[in-house]
Amino acid sequence: MKLGRASLFLFGLSLVLLIALTVFESALVGMPLWAERVVTFLLLILPAGIGAVLGVMSLLRREGHAWLTVIAIVLNTIFAIFHLMIVLFAG
Repeated sequence: MKLGRASLFLFGLSLVLLIALTVFESALVGMPLWAERVVTFLLLILPAGIGAVLGVMSLLRREGHAWLTVIAIVLNTIFAIFHLMIVLFAG
């Protein structure tokens, strides 16, 4: 269950980083739009995407607690797709 736990950890990390970006959003005011998109991709989309991949790998290896891994995959995927759509369509 090592990969499943890593997947859940990356989802939690993505949530913490989302809260941190929201709290310190005023520091991003002077940044160009492309830089804000890169920061959002690196801090929000990338960890959630890696978490989803780790969750799928955990299911393929049959590490145990499949229901927990499925929940981690779904949460990471929804989180990553939502923020990817924000980066792609916000402007």
